[in-house]
Amino acid sequence: MMIFFLWIMWFFLLFKILTDVFRSDDLGGWGKAGWTVLVILLPFLGVLVYVIARGRGMHERDAAYAQRADDAMKDYIRDAAGSDNRQTVTWSADELSKLADLRANGTLSEEEFQQAKTKLLA
Repeated sequence: MMIFFLWIMWFFLLFKILTDVFRSDDLGGWGKAGWTVLVILLPFLGVLVYVIARGRGMHERDAAYAQRADDAMKDYIRDAAGSDNRQTVTWSADELSKLADLRANGTLSEEEFQQAKTKLLA
């Protein structure tokens, strides 16, 4: 059971290292290829050497990747919510308020108010 557990943990470490290799901005193509070949052809030695050589920066690269992903998500949300959306909502609310005032003054009948409201909200 212990060997099975260690084998599964080694696979997790292997996948973590491979994702770290390909996310790394400071490695060029040949460096990424070299680490990948080393980790695949000599798995235990390759993983051990990688953790010793580049293990300290793995957390920093993960944190930077998470920060970039978070910033991209926030930019997308801001873009999707956009100021145009808020202006349209504000404009619609103003128009509805004006229509309600016209109905209250008796300028518009209830039927005309409902038609204008339906047209505005469509």
